[in-house]
Amino acid sequence: MKYIIASFLLVLTSCGNIKPKEKTEDPNLQKLMDTFFEKYKTNPGEAIDFIFKTNTDIAADQVKELKEKLSTISLLAGEYHGQEQITSQKATSSLVYFSFLVKHDKPIRFIFMFYKPKDKWKIYKFKFDDQVDTELEESGKVYFIK
Repeated sequence: MKYIIASFLLVLTSCGNIKPKEKTEDPNLQKLMDTFFEKYKTNPGEAIDFIFKTNTDIAADQVKELKEKLSTISLLAGEYHGQEQITSQKATSSLVYFSFLVKHDKPIRFIFMFYKPKDKWKIYKFKFDDQVDTELEESGKVYFIK
């Protein structure tokens, strides 16, 4: 009987330490991502223009170069079939990271980093590559186990 009571007390005290999981996305950020991929379906260049309008600090020639590279990789990767979120990380309430599997005939990985200095999100970093397997392999390494 002592063991049952002790176990019950242990469960009660440990439940007090449970905190609700913090949400990593806000609706405005989700809307940015949804609109980006809606535009990407039909016009990848338009999607890049859209997402980079959120950050006027990035030079137009950098955006143009990025659009050219993306159009090349899109041609090599084949037909677009959708996207799936691989991961998201919230560094702080003002800095978040997303990784997506962009499903073409060959997979492409998109990495977005958003920053919110005041009240609006802006693109901070955008990268893409065909190294989808790299992220999966990294996540399986022992130092990522919590």
